[in-house]
Formats: sequence, structure tokens, C-alpha cells
Amino acid sequence: MRVVIDTAIPYIKGILEPYSEVIYLPAKEITADVVRNADALIIRTRTKCDRSLLDGSAVKFIATATIGTDHIDQDYCATHNIKVCSAPGCNARGVLQWTSATLHHITTSDKRQPESYTLGVIGVGNVGSLVSEYAHRWGFRVMECDPPREAREGGEFYTIDEIAKVCDIITLHTPLDNTTYHLVNNELISKMRPDAIIINASRGEVVDNRAVAESGHQYIFDVWESEPNIEQKILQGATLATPHIAGYSVQGKANATAMVVNALSRHFDLPLNNWYPEGVKRTTPRPISWSELCDTITRYCDIEKESLLLKNSPQDFEHMRNSYNYREEYF
Repeated sequence: MRVVIDTAIPYIKGILEPYSEVIYLPAKEITADVVRNADALIIRTRTKCDRSLLDGSAVKFIATATIGTDHIDQDYCATHNIKVCSAPGCNARGVLQWTSATLHHITTSDKRQPESYTLGVIGVGNVGSLVSEYAHRWGFRVMECDPPREAREGGEFYTIDEIAKVCDIITLHTPLDNTTYHLVNNELISKMRPDAIIINASRGEVVDNRAVAESGHQYIFDVWESEPNIEQKILQGATLATPHIAGYSVQGKANATAMVVNALSRHFDLPLNNWYPEGVKRTTPRPISWSELCDTITRYCDIEKESLLLKNSPQDFEHMRNSYNYREEYF
């Protein structure tokens, strides 16, 4: 068996070698020629798995060490009997930590307490549900929008228009698909409060970046359209800007790698079904008070420092992302 693996995926080196031929390459070097004789790919969002990459190849298994799968042509894979696996929820607490840092920055800058804000959470899955839970505990008034969940479960959800009209802060945690592309656009922005702040740690294309940048609203982005080649006016106009690292925690990365290794093991009948990186301390979820968060968050996620680094060296976006010093999850 031959497996091609993105070199930016941590903890995996040496794990599959006893069972397969392994080729490690940067994402930009994972080409059609490289994968032609590969049985499996282990990738990230930077590898677009579509007809141009996969046609004529031997690939029968793709695992992406990410939550999203919008970089994989699911229809093509289904038609060609290629199994696709991802890592849903792997970095949910890492993104929670990053989002918490943005909320701390906003409240500190405004010299206000959480109780004076209404927070709209759009997309209430693995990440959004945690953001909602903790924000509610900290005193924010939380409004949730998740049409698929509302259709399945009922409950107290709001429309995106209701959130736009009421919320002081709107944070996005949706997948990218044909229903969420440019979900935040000129029409929605026109319904928002003039002082509303937009946070995006989902996918860059969920938000019309230019429309937000030109609207006068504050915005905090971790994900961007056309990244890593971000339009500089949009980058510099952000209140805070980070290079797609919201979920880059030690535990999030370990979880993602373990999930894709376990999936590959099950698919090819290898003895790695319960493998997890040695030496990584798993997160023990716990409640954390707002005062403790304010006292500790910059030690774990100094979002202002990270934003300054990116704005000062935007050409290093991809290097910053690939060489990022993973954060420890502590709640």
C-alpha cells in the first residue's frame, strides 16, 4: 500500500511506515503525478481533491485532518468508489479558545461586561455549541441560528435576519456549501446594527470579505477568501487578523491526526484503530469563569500579538500557519 501525506500534519511520521510505503510532501507538491499510484491520501484543506487531481489514479481512500470537506469533490469520490473521511469536532475546543480570545478583546476594548452584549452564533455544531454554552455561562445573551438543526430538532433558534437585526456580535461556525457561500453579504450587512462586530472562524467564503470590509463594520477573521493571497486592504482593515489557526491547539491537532489514522486503519484493516499520539495530554473539559478567562487567555492565545505579526508580514501567511506553535487547551 502507498500513502501520500501532507507534511504539515503533525504526530504522524513513523506511524504508518510499518504497514505501507509513505510519501510526505507539502500540499502544493501533492499533484496528479504524485497520487497516480497512491492507494490513500492524508491531506488538509490546501489539497483540492477533484477530477484534476484524482482522474486515472489508484486512490481509494482520502482522509482530511480537518473538520471541513469543501476541498473534496464528494460526488466525484462517490462515483469512483473513493472513501472520504474527515475529523469532525477535532479542534472544537481550540476554536472555542480562539473565539473566547476575540470576545475578551472586544469587551476589554469597549470597557463593558458580557451582560451588555447580545451574541449571535451562526452554526451550532461541534464548535458553535461550545461557543454558545460558554458565552451563555459568562453572561452574554446568546441567540443561535442553525436551520438544519432547527429542521431536525425544533427548539429555540432564530433566523439569520433576526440575528442580524439584534446582535452586537455575530460569530460564524458553519461549514461551507452551496447554502452558506457568502452567507454574510451586502443584503445581510444592510440589516445589521451599525456597530455590530463580525467574527469568522469557519471558512473564508462564508463571508463576502470585500462587502464586510467596505461596510464600516468591525471584523475579526481567521479565515479568508483566496487565502493565503489575501487582499491587503481587507487584511489591514480587520480589527484582528490571524492566519487560519483558530483551531491550532496541541489537542486539536492530535485529535485530527488520530481520527484520520484510525479511519485509515479501519479501512485497510491495520492494527491502529485506537492509536493516539504519545505524550499529548487530552483536554479535560471544565467550566471557566469570565474573570478566570480574562486573567489567563492571553497566556494561551495572544490574539493581538498574532494579529500584529500577520499584518506586519502578510506575505508569510502560509509560513505562519505551517510553523505555528500549537496552543494548549486548558478548558
